[in-house]
Amino acid sequence: MGWNKISLIGVGLLGGSLGMALRRTKLAGHVAAYVRRETACAEVLACGAADSATTDLAQAVTESDLVVFCTPLGQMSTLMKQAGPHLRRGTIITDVGSVKDSVHEAIDPIAQEFGLVFVGGHPMAGSEKIGVSAAKADLFEKALCILTRGPTSTPEALRKLTSLWKNLGSRPITLDPNAHDQLVSRSSHLPHLLASALADYVLDEAHGSEQTTLCATGFRDTTRVASGSPEMWRDIAMANRTHLSKSLSGLMDSLSKIKAALDAGDEKFLEEHYTRAKNRRDEWLAQYATGSTD
Repeated sequence: MGWNKISLIGVGLLGGSLGMALRRTKLAGHVAAYVRRETACAEVLACGAADSATTDLAQAVTESDLVVFCTPLGQMSTLMKQAGPHLRRGTIITDVGSVKDSVHEAIDPIAQEFGLVFVGGHPMAGSEKIGVSAAKADLFEKALCILTRGPTSTPEALRKLTSLWKNLGSRPITLDPNAHDQLVSRSSHLPHLLASALADYVLDEAHGSEQTTLCATGFRDTTRVASGSPEMWRDIAMANRTHLSKSLSGLMDSLSKIKAALDAGDEKFLEEHYTRAKNRRDEWLAQYATGSTD
């Protein structure tokens, strides 16, 4: 399924990678990028993330078949309102945000106002690195991509976006926005919160300089995602705070049981805990390696 023009609103890691992938696969006749700073235009073009780059939102989206919001969650609705008057009725809008319920609440009414079609999107791929300089054309290959429906979504738009993500090498599936947010609160947002909490606690200077000396590869790997954008993860945590808080409470209950076992010297509980966790992760890892979503 070809597109004459696809507009990317925001060109960081995800937007840049999407632009590179679209240009490499020739799925779009023209990839236009909207950025906030003039200096970013040259960087976007030098990285090969778009065919054109501009700080003029109207210019970026005019005559576009598909507009993809790759900005932080808090910026989407404002930019959508500004872009709306410059879009043809029926233009498909999507995004790459990792929270979907609040995005639908913000974007659906604007899409209805301007006669646009909105389908939520969340490619589950990324890195702790930020910016278009970290973008990769193969970032989405074999990655799961969630699509979510709202009141303006149509079967045709969903079909087109499913085809697009498949052609980029991803594995698209469709979920209810609220169900999506519940699931990712445990599998994505909670790990980021824990990695940041662990890094903040362990690397506190109150523990002395020797502490950092003894932080090796296990600590590095466990806290890798804590190096992500603080602003982005603040927005994600706030947007999905209800589900994230429930997930955190569930984990705290599990940690309380582990602490009780440590205090009691309960070797059996600890061995069962480590064994169960290992088996569950090994089983998941085998499925993940084959791309199975069963």
